[in-house]
Amino acid sequence: MSKNFNIMKWSWNRNNTFCRSSPGDRDFAGSRLLRFMGGMLLFFFIAVPMVQGAPLSSAEKKELYRQGTEYFHQAAERSGNAQAAARDLYDKALLRFERLVAEGNVNNGKLYYNIGNIYFLLNDIGRAILNYRRAEQYIPNDPNLIKNIAYVTGMRQDRLKLQDNEKILQTLFFFHYDLSFQTRLLLFGLAYISFWIFASIRIFSRRPFTAWGLGVTLLFTLLFASSLFIDRSGFMTNRDGVILAPEIIGRQGDAESYQPSFADPLHAGTEFTLLEDRGAWWQIELPDGQRSWIPANGAELVRKNE
Repeated sequence: MSKNFNIMKWSWNRNNTFCRSSPGDRDFAGSRLLRFMGGMLLFFFIAVPMVQGAPLSSAEKKELYRQGTEYFHQAAERSGNAQAAARDLYDKALLRFERLVAEGNVNNGKLYYNIGNIYFLLNDIGRAILNYRRAEQYIPNDPNLIKNIAYVTGMRQDRLKLQDNEKILQTLFFFHYDLSFQTRLLLFGLAYISFWIFASIRIFSRRPFTAWGLGVTLLFTLLFASSLFIDRSGFMTNRDGVILAPEIIGRQGDAESYQPSFADPLHAGTEFTLLEDRGAWWQIELPDGQRSWIPANGAELVRKNE
């Protein structure tokens, strides 16, 4: 299967002396001292956090992206004969791209795709899949992303089959799983408009085809509307995650004292759905329906808390 681990580009959217003093002087000096201390407190509690937490400007974002892209291309040129130097350059590119996400609030499918590519080239399968899944939320039909996900998920150590009921759902409602959100939105619009066209014709004509047209267009309108609603509500409450630790022992409870859930540990790249969050421990469900508890610091959710 062909794959693409190159950088994906996008365009930016246009954002001392001491002397004795009188009581009055002391009161005046004291008030000045209080005002000075108050001003300093105000500076540290308001001004400093604002400076430290100031969002990146558009120019800073562009420069970070330019640097990251340049480091990536330099690393690619050295990957054949200078692997240590290439890895260092990949790390530099990664640092800049991840800063765009963390400090620049850039949630962009192509940026997550680039981050996923770098993690793959650094042999970090878990974080590669995590960022490909994040990219998938924004560019689900991108052909390079689809190929890369298929290729990298095929390299996972844990081979887990989907539950039978999940397979049935994916077969019956193939349009929900196989068509992009934009395509389903377009088909919903066409079905909705067609429904009202047939409804208008029905007012003036009672021919059988108008009844059939009303029924079919209503059915497709409801199907695509339900699909879109499920998709958007699922996006907002997405609790899918990826194991990032090289190995992690799933347990039957939320502590190290509990017995392991499985004979073998789980490995990086294994995907799951979060069922319960107890701080340091997460209860998860694997694609095959099995449940377990894992340390929260060994995994991460696809959808970031925003």
